[in-house]
Amino acid sequence: MRTVAVIGAGSWGTSASWLLGGKGLAVRLWSREPEIAEAINSEHRNPLYMTDIVLPDTVHATCDIADALEGAEAVVVVTPSLGVRTTAEAMLPHLSSDTPVVVLSKGVENGTLMLMTEVLEDVLGNRARLAGLSGPNHAEEVGRGVPSATVVAAYDEAVGLLFQELFMTRFFRVYTNPDVVGVELCGASKNVIAVAAGMCDGLGYGDNTKATLMTRGLAEMGRLGRAMGANPLTYMGLAGMGDLIVTCTSRHSRNRALGEAIGSGQTLQEYRAKTNMVAEGAFACISVHELGKKLSVELPITAQVRAVLHEGASLVSAEEALLGRPATDELHGMGLVD
Repeated sequence: MRTVAVIGAGSWGTSASWLLGGKGLAVRLWSREPEIAEAINSEHRNPLYMTDIVLPDTVHATCDIADALEGAEAVVVVTPSLGVRTTAEAMLPHLSSDTPVVVLSKGVENGTLMLMTEVLEDVLGNRARLAGLSGPNHAEEVGRGVPSATVVAAYDEAVGLLFQELFMTRFFRVYTNPDVVGVELCGASKNVIAVAAGMCDGLGYGDNTKATLMTRGLAEMGRLGRAMGANPLTYMGLAGMGDLIVTCTSRHSRNRALGEAIGSGQTLQEYRAKTNMVAEGAFACISVHELGKKLSVELPITAQVRAVLHEGASLVSAEEALLGRPATDELHGMGLVD
């Protein structure tokens, strides 16, 4: 493989371009903002995201999606989840029907409740050429060559192996997993739990509280996965526990930072205005909660995150709702106990 298109020039898209370009691949990086493309081509740096990364000469940026896709032998989609559908629609006229596509975006689409590969299939067709990549992969560390690992989940084994080889480096280990639903659900739902973990930080609670929140959050994630037909073991792996740990604890985590701001007294609107950042958990708490309702799966943490962020509920009421729940078996709803 010689040419790869990276669609999206945010933090993760910039780090992915640095990784792939560093392997000698010709990377066509699509940016929505012309000023970002111009700066990357003239200075080899993204002026807004990951500004300390020097991109190799093998990375060429463009704000023309047709230019980005021309001659691409594989496509990496790294836009916010809210933009995956419109981006795919823009890609459609310029993409052959069999070009492999991997999506790094994590979320469940509002309204349709589709996972990101399902959104791509809905627009682009040919599910067999689609894959998702997810794991404990903060762009700030991947872009500095800090040892990390990830999972590629594909509907077709050959496509999974293709993207495994494409992304694998000495410092970035790539594993495959055929459980596309589980890997993608983990990526979406862990962001919501991370917002809740950040709220614990903002409220000044301790390690016991956060450990409890993360563990019960993992159980909640697993219940939803079971209802969707996911492999329970996926939740013990990199896309599940691995990504949950890093997103709930890291200083780089936007979702944890959002929760901490809310716990410290800010509103969602104030946080957005101050940081100009997108925290996927702010959107995922709506769509994941709706998915749970559709499948009759109890998601109490997700419900309270949504209530606080979007329905005007107080942190006190959310805490009371969670701590006042009836006692149950730890594994209830997981299919492991009656």
